[in-house]
Amino acid sequence: MSETTNNNKKTYFVTGGGTGGHIYPAVAVGMALQKEADTNKVFYVGNPDNLEKKIAEDKVFDFLGVNITGMPKTCSFDFVKWSFKLLFATVKSMGYIVKYRPNLIFGTGGYVSAPMLFAGILTNTPVVIHECDAVAGKVTKLIAPFAKSVSCAFESATENIKSNNLHVNGNPVREEFLSIDRYHARQKWNLKDKLTIMVMGGSQGAKKINSVLVQCLKKIFKKYDVQIIHQTGLKNYDETVKELKKVYPVYTENSQYIVRPYFKKMYLPMIASDIAVSRAGSLSISEICVSGLASVLIPYPYAAADHQRKNAKEMEELGASLYLDDADCTPEAFMEKLEEVINNTQKMIELQNNAKKLVKYDATKNIVEQIKAVVK
Repeated sequence: MSETTNNNKKTYFVTGGGTGGHIYPAVAVGMALQKEADTNKVFYVGNPDNLEKKIAEDKVFDFLGVNITGMPKTCSFDFVKWSFKLLFATVKSMGYIVKYRPNLIFGTGGYVSAPMLFAGILTNTPVVIHECDAVAGKVTKLIAPFAKSVSCAFESATENIKSNNLHVNGNPVREEFLSIDRYHARQKWNLKDKLTIMVMGGSQGAKKINSVLVQCLKKIFKKYDVQIIHQTGLKNYDETVKELKKVYPVYTENSQYIVRPYFKKMYLPMIASDIAVSRAGSLSISEICVSGLASVLIPYPYAAADHQRKNAKEMEELGASLYLDDADCTPEAFMEKLEEVINNTQKMIELQNNAKKLVKYDATKNIVEQIKAVVK
């Protein structure tokens, strides 16, 4: 027997996962929907083995698990196995729809969202999707013609999307990033009020960026009075520290150089910084912009549909970032790009201001209005 909604109140399914770039925009919209007076319940649908389960449950969503992995890139036996996984996950998603009868399904793309979005179309449940990247992903392109409404973070993403109801809203901004300024963020971390550089690889970490930074540390600290905050990613932390002790034997952690596998409150080190060196996932870019950072973007070369390179190029064209190709990311090239910002205060301020201009503070509100226009 299905579980009915409370009177005329609305029930929503929110889905998106695999990486932070798909999870946090979905969470931001889900949290905003929870606050609406006519909302009954918001469920988060994702892979129980992925990051989204913990994040969703921390935000007090009821979590519905669907087991699915990324699509193999070649037509092989693995692709056949994956096709059956997708079929079973879609059937399971249809079961959730029958049981909880959502008024609408909201998805942020990525392979994790595919089964529930397909199930929504097959059961004639209204679907709204949001594309986080500068180029539309496979799931977005497949679902868009059948979705009631489509939201995009970047104008450039609209080029390959077929929809009669398309809006460019920007990416949702997490409220934490608006809760503190740079001075107070540095106070919380006992950092000095001087030039601060954040080096990170997104939610997955970045082995190459970690290694190149470690090789440059001695030179950076010899030439410049700066402090560096370094997020290695969980799986790369031990290897990075091992290399650090080998390359930089006198290293002892202090406020000049802080290295961690990850930061639970990511907004604090980002807002405390002036410059970011990062991969170019949509989440990293959104948080760089809202934190008002000058940045050097080094896109992950194997991202689906090469979306990170396109994100980074878009930022470069908008005058909001410097670009460094992963294949060219040697210690020498890394230093050259970093010094292009450190040695030119006017350039740094220009990049910071242009990044801030790209922030759409009302993105979450506009996406919620877009959703409510469908279910009214």
